[in-house]
Formats: sequence, structure tokens, C-alpha cells
Amino acid sequence: MIAVAAVVSLLASCRMARDRPQVSRAGAARDTVARVSTERPDTAHPAPGTRLVVFLGTSLTAGLGLDPDEAYPAVIQRRLDSLELPWRAVNAGVSGETSAGALRRLDWVLAGRPAVLVVETGANDMLRGMDLDATRANLAAIVRRAREVDPGVTIVLAGMEAAPNLGQRYASAFRSLFPDLAAKEHLALIPFLLAGVGGVDSLNQADGIHPTAAGDRIVAENVWRVLEPLLTQGTGARGHRGTGGER
Repeated sequence: MIAVAAVVSLLASCRMARDRPQVSRAGAARDTVARVSTERPDTAHPAPGTRLVVFLGTSLTAGLGLDPDEAYPAVIQRRLDSLELPWRAVNAGVSGETSAGALRRLDWVLAGRPAVLVVETGANDMLRGMDLDATRANLAAIVRRAREVDPGVTIVLAGMEAAPNLGQRYASAFRSLFPDLAAKEHLALIPFLLAGVGGVDSLNQADGIHPTAAGDRIVAENVWRVLEPLLTQGTGARGHRGTGGER
């Protein structure tokens, strides 16, 4: 699991980057600091008939330290393209953001009226030892507000694990926060976003927290297992489930 030194490294490297989320674009230059976008979801102009799946998240979604086309939402986009599915994956990840920050910019993210909203937030709350009641309230408010904007939106919640140095009680409460909220609010749940990647040195960057490109491909598989039935139902998709969806 996450080492104490890695936690300190993350807090030092992920200073607040709150202006705008990024949208994944193949071929963009490498940038190892927090990246933000000049394109917001409501100006993405997807092709007619194309629906949006928006990934609201932290540096784990933004792809800190990776090319934008290596972050897991971009990997998901290539899978969608390979299956000829009419979806556009929008990376709305912001490095260093807490659940409170995600809630504050939610209306901006929802402006494009995504059909599916993937919520990955709370890890930075945990790293700062924030009160979990506040994290839970923020996540519930995100769900509530998203449904106010569009009652038909499908919400997927990404589960996370806590750093071991925070103690067993905190770790247990943090871990259960996500499945408990998913059950209460009837959300699709990714049990653990970093399953198969967290704690594996070869799949993480030097900070021990952010996945490498290879690690993010595994993260994409974790996400895809939950997203696939939501995005392919009734679409007449060509192809079948593969290992990477790469062209």
C-alpha cells in the first residue's frame, strides 16, 4: 500500500490547480505538473448522436506525470473508438483537488450534460486526514446536484483505499465510505480504482502513488469492467471485450 514518504511527496507535488479540468487529447506534450484544460465539457462539440461520459477526478484521473493520451480516460476513449461506440470520454481531472473542490466546480463540469458521470474524488481528503463525515457529505452533494441538473444521469463512483499510516480505524471507515454511499444512492461502483496497481512499484511513478502508463492501462480495465454494460447496452456495438482496446 501507500508509504508515508509517498504521501508526503504527493502533498508536495499536487498544489492546487483549480482553474479548469483537462480534456484528454492524443499527442499532447508531457507535463509532470498539474495540467488544466482550455476546453470545458459544454464546448467539446461532440458529433451529433455522441454522448458524453465525464470523469470528475483528481490527479489520478488527470494523469499527473503522463502524456494526456496515457491517462485512463484516454485509454477508455480508444476502447470506445475500437468498438465504434458513440461516446466521448472527457477527462475532468484536477490535480490536488479535494471532494469539496470537486463539488465547487461541479456545475461547470455538468454544463455539457454528460449522460454518464464517473466520480473519482476523496483521495486527497484522505491524504490530508480530513474528517470523513465532510467527505461523505460532499460526495452525497455531488450525487444530489448531478441528479438535479439531469435526473437521468448515470453516476459511477470510484472506490479508494486509505494510506496505512492513518490507522486501521480511519482506513476502514474510508474504505467503507464508497460502497456504503453507492448502495444508499444506487450508484454503479468501481470497488477500488487502483486494484492491481496500488503498491506495485513497477506500475507506479517515482512518488509511489501515481500510476505509470502501464499502470493506467490496468486502471482503465478496472473502470471499463463497470462502464462497459452502461455504455454498450442498446448501442449495437461492434466488436467484443478485449484486453486494451488499442488500435
